[in-house]
Amino acid sequence: MGAALLYGVPAPGLAETPAGAVQLSPLIPGSSDLAGLADASADEAVVLAPPGVLERDFVLAHVLRALKPGAPLTVLAPKDKGGSRLKKALERFGCEVSEDARRHHRFCYVTRPAAPKDLDIAMAAGAPRLSQSLGLWTQPGVFSWDRVDPGTARLMELLPTLSGKGADLGCGIGVLSLEALKSAKVTGLTAVDVDRRAVDCARRNLEDPRLEVLWADVRRLDGKLSGLDFVVMNPPFHDGGAEDRALGMSFIRAAAAMLAPGGVCWMVANRHLPYEAVLAEAFPKAVALKAEAGGFKVYEARK
Repeated sequence: MGAALLYGVPAPGLAETPAGAVQLSPLIPGSSDLAGLADASADEAVVLAPPGVLERDFVLAHVLRALKPGAPLTVLAPKDKGGSRLKKALERFGCEVSEDARRHHRFCYVTRPAAPKDLDIAMAAGAPRLSQSLGLWTQPGVFSWDRVDPGTARLMELLPTLSGKGADLGCGIGVLSLEALKSAKVTGLTAVDVDRRAVDCARRNLEDPRLEVLWADVRRLDGKLSGLDFVVMNPPFHDGGAEDRALGMSFIRAAAAMLAPGGVCWMVANRHLPYEAVLAEAFPKAVALKAEAGGFKVYEARK
């Protein structure tokens, strides 16, 4: 008997989760890689579709590839984050779609056709690739996948020559880590991200013996990192597509916990985010606003 597949975590009551389903979301550490699933091997699937078109179609194409012909597939998404476009996306793959709407979500129900159309095109369009403009491996769906984030770029301009052991929290494809490792005084760097795709790209981009890359939630490292000399980060402030200021605050607290006394955290944040209070609480010794321009703030905080 084949497996049941689940991509993402629908809110309670939105969709029935298949018993024993294999989780495929790259944002859940420990989940399976949907690109590694065998063809026509799964009995059913539920997909909380991501909002980006290339990412969404990549996911849908791989799930349809992995489902047995005639197997049921439920796809849902918030109406304002791609839900209204799900039916057409599935129809382009040759699916007959029934549809309904509730709780601000659109739901599409299909059975996997015997011969889906254009799966290879969608899988190629959303696959990892070496970006000619970045000179780095990246993939649609990863944070700032096709450009250097302007906040990260601003932080890179201001970073001093770092030394000792450090961490890059929320490393993405490794742009900040590359900058940190330019210093010969850096003896070790741990890059951490919750997105498996970002971690896979970072490992390809950061071929340095001083580096370790972890696929993990920064909020759940449970003391794996401690006694560090520095942390660099551009903390996320969205979770599931919605702004979540508590997420960035948790990164600040995590950075303080893993630094040795005298260790320093360099971070950038969007100007509107109210991180001053949590910075003062986590780093009572010294917090300095090093720059404020272009919609971003750069801080140096010392433990």
